[in-house]
Amino acid sequence: MSTPKKAPRVLSLPAKAYLVLYNVIQFLGWSFILYKMVDHFTNKGLKVTGLWEQVEIPLLIFQSAAVFEIVHSATGIIPSNVGITFAQVFSRVFLLWPILYYVTETRDQFGFPLLLVAWTVTEVLRYLYYILNLLSAVPAILQWCRYSFFIILYPIGITGELISCYCALPYYSITQEFSVLLPNKWNFTFNFYYYIVLVMLAYIPVFPQLYGHMFLQRKKILGNKKQD
Repeated sequence: MSTPKKAPRVLSLPAKAYLVLYNVIQFLGWSFILYKMVDHFTNKGLKVTGLWEQVEIPLLIFQSAAVFEIVHSATGIIPSNVGITFAQVFSRVFLLWPILYYVTETRDQFGFPLLLVAWTVTEVLRYLYYILNLLSAVPAILQWCRYSFFIILYPIGITGELISCYCALPYYSITQEFSVLLPNKWNFTFNFYYYIVLVMLAYIPVFPQLYGHMFLQRKKILGNKKQD
């Protein structure tokens, strides 16, 4: 007995219009970041110094705005898994603010351009794909890029993120910023240095799951395309 197919999701017109607008804004924002990054490397070669200053404001704005995607997933207007969406957005926002924004030493090491290249190319492709998918106009080449480039970009991004976290450790070890030290009236302690270490260790079980999830999505989307 065959399993009945699920009825296709039907978005209301306001929800569809909102998602198109959100994705267009994000696509334009990340395209601007890509332009600034390419401009930097074109004029300064592989020199990392000054790259952060080129992309800082748009990167802070458009990556932070991805928090809305957790809400989108939780409310059901996009079909993404809430847990996976939260993990992906949280890791980016964590890298962006307490690591890159707060610790200047993390910006001029080679981990930053690694993660920036991975993030930027991924997001430009992703948001363009989402826009055209909402309009039922995704070309085959874009679909292939969306579900193939991650094979290289994901490990590059993870490597850059871990290097950046590692470079932030000495700062938090010395300053104890964001840590709660004893004694205090709550009799509670929290060490942000060790929290970063735990986040880095969490990549060991989480990365294979997220990477595997993307391969499953690739097989689902591109595999069905081949059958057609």
